[in-house]
Amino acid sequence: MESMRLAIATLGLLATTAAAAQPPLPPVEVPVAADLRAEGRAAERSGRALVLVFASEDCSYCMVLEEEILKPMLRSGEYDHRIRMRKVMLDAGESVVDFAGEEVETAALADRYGVFVTPTVLFVDAEGTELATRLVGINTVELYGGYMDAAIDQAVARIEARARLARHAADEPGTATD
Repeated sequence: MESMRLAIATLGLLATTAAAAQPPLPPVEVPVAADLRAEGRAAERSGRALVLVFASEDCSYCMVLEEEILKPMLRSGEYDHRIRMRKVMLDAGESVVDFAGEEVETAALADRYGVFVTPTVLFVDAEGTELATRLVGINTVELYGGYMDAAIDQAVARIEARARLARHAADEPGTATD
């Protein structure tokens, strides 16, 4: 019996030591949007969609989304070439430069988009036009990543289709300035 307790204790110690030996995950934060016009232009130059996460400080669902979905996405680096992610904080007194270059309160921006629940995730282009189905709220963390990936795929496909159309139009005879 004593040898069994010793074996169990040893296994527990080994598991704890192995977990402790893992390096900590690198710190990462979802950047807060300050200038959506500049963010949109940067996304457009790189052919990426702009992902806007409408959140608030006291929203526990926003914290779950950020910790369980958004930070791991950013940390992985797998989305860097497809999206540019920014958080729009809806707390009192917060403001942002909108896509037209005007400073507005974030609550007014949320009203423009019809955002009334936090978190809400929008997938937009350089002008702020929605490209994919928005994600409203979060209920099942295990499924949310799939919803996020599907919306990103939809947004990126629209951006790529627009780019192909623009290239095609530029290659058409008679469309160039003579």
